Amino acid sequence: MKIQKNGFLGIISLVVALAVSQAGCQGAGEEGVSADAMPGSSSAAAAQPRSATLAAGTVLKVRTTTTLSTDSHKAGDTFTATLMEPLAQGSWLIAPAGATVEGRIVNADKGGHVEGVARLTIALDRLHTADGRTVDISTDSMTVQAKTTVTKDATKVAIGTGIGAAVGAIAGGGKGAAIGAGAGAGAGTAVVLSTRGDAAEIGSETPLTFELQSPVTLPGKK
Repeated sequence: MKIQKNGFLGIISLVVALAVSQAGCQGAGEEGVSADAMPGSSSAAAAQPRSATLAAGTVLKVRTTTTLSTDSHKAGDTFTATLMEPLAQGSWLIAPAGATVEGRIVNADKGGHVEGVARLTIALDRLHTADGRTVDISTDSMTVQAKTTVTKDATKVAIGTGIGAAVGAIAGGGKGAAIGAGAGAGAGTAVVLSTRGDAAEIGSETPLTFELQSPVTLPGKK
């Protein structure tokens, strides 16, 4: 009888132990599910949208795709260029090398006669990103100036003087030559005054460097 009682108690103990073990496993499983469902988990964080900011002073190295000239462009005209180096923040590629960048002609001064020279000023104002968006940007401007025409103008005046002297010599000998030279010089100067200098140009495929004047924030796509 005692042996049977001991056997019965052993079976009861085993059943209780199995029940406790099963309850513990179930509780751990529920805790695992709850942890995965928490918004602060790594999987939920990965789903949150990202953002990136290009700080003021960020350098943009670009290459022009067409020739820009004071002869063919005016203030307000637009142009395109391509990035020479990618823009990235961490592992996020904002814009790859070759991405399109848009710019505008800030000023296209064809220059005054004789004293003035042509000047062309440009800046960048839009960036095409790797995910297909177009972002407004603000950069510093750069100015190119036409080559001075002083030597060319002096040559024109000299030619005018020579022609005047020849005409004067035919008309009245030595005295006529002196008068003709003065008249020729005046004619040569008139040619210079009526002729505008060389255009200011930035050739196609020219590498240029700009800096952002203000930060640009790009929100991630949801």
